[in-house]
Amino acid sequence: MKRSATGNHHTTSTGGEPVRAFVPAPLPPVPPLEISGARQLLLERATLAVGRLDSISTLLPDPHLFLYSYVRREAVLSSQIEGTQSSLSDLLLFELAEAPGSPLDDVSEVSNYIAALEHGVQRIRDGFPLSNRLLREMHAALMARGRDSAKQPGEFRRTQNWIGGTRPGNAHFVPPPPEEVEPCMGELEKFLHDDTCGLPVLLKAALAHVQFETIHPFLDGNGRLGRLLIVLLLHHGGFLSEPLLYLSLYLKENRAAYYELLDRVRATGDWEAWVDFFLEGVERTARGAVQTARRLVHLFAEDTRRIQQTGRAAANALRVLAALRQRPVVTLQHLCKEHALTFPTASKAMHVLVTAGIARELTGQRRNRVFVYDAYLSILNEGGQAL
Repeated sequence: MKRSATGNHHTTSTGGEPVRAFVPAPLPPVPPLEISGARQLLLERATLAVGRLDSISTLLPDPHLFLYSYVRREAVLSSQIEGTQSSLSDLLLFELAEAPGSPLDDVSEVSNYIAALEHGVQRIRDGFPLSNRLLREMHAALMARGRDSAKQPGEFRRTQNWIGGTRPGNAHFVPPPPEEVEPCMGELEKFLHDDTCGLPVLLKAALAHVQFETIHPFLDGNGRLGRLLIVLLLHHGGFLSEPLLYLSLYLKENRAAYYELLDRVRATGDWEAWVDFFLEGVERTARGAVQTARRLVHLFAEDTRRIQQTGRAAANALRVLAALRQRPVVTLQHLCKEHALTFPTASKAMHVLVTAGIARELTGQRRNRVFVYDAYLSILNEGGQAL
């Protein structure tokens, strides 16, 4: 449905030139979102797919193993949308204190993303409301290290930002002026807790994401935090017991459509086109996560069977294989420290895995060697190439 613009332009002056900043109207849309026919079917399919994803614990012996790596995959993908070049391997190496090399700004930003997500999920589990205060806390974690640590972490912006172009005067889109950020975010917070609007959690998440991106309340990090808001809403609303639905790969693969639909919502009020796109992404992403889990279950079972056939060396090799399922990039020092293995035992057991073609050494060095569970990382890396 095409309405009219979903807000008003406020003319301000920035840098001595007039700027038309867009201030969105509060949610929900007026007239209400149309949910019928094909759109209702999309909603039902997406809801069913998320339900299957939520039952992923029935597929995996330890769902937290999957969550550990899947969250890191999402962190890499979400940060790549913002222009970082880090890979999942880079992140896992960065997290190994024993791994050689200096931390890169890109990897620090990805690591910050994980810290922000974990902070938000833990606060919600502790009973803290999904609120602007929580979003500011998460933003502080997101911007704690790296290139952007000077851009007011944890604070709503006090200056004008813009999207596209070299300045607000020639930008593709100019979010609300700084004095409108607090009121706009206040209205968004009210919508997040409005139980009278009658919208399912999935649709609430779809609308809230666009509104957050339109307000662009922080100097930087809005895209990453806006994507985290989706999973937080689903988790907070009881739709997902674990934070497992991440749309970054879908948005990365459909960037042009994504940005075009955000523009259409703002200019013409076509929320329905955005919702269709969002629900299709939710269904596709949830199905993909379940398929990934099933592939990992099969991989773990097959590799366990292969190692069990290696004879006397099998017991310790299986311990190391279990460690690689927890963390697919490791050093021998890490294995000794975290899994109570002696260095000779860890070395011999890893040799069994390397000989079997399950693990591979990355550095080519004789000391400080780093090993990767190749097939596991390959499955997680699909779609994770830098833009």
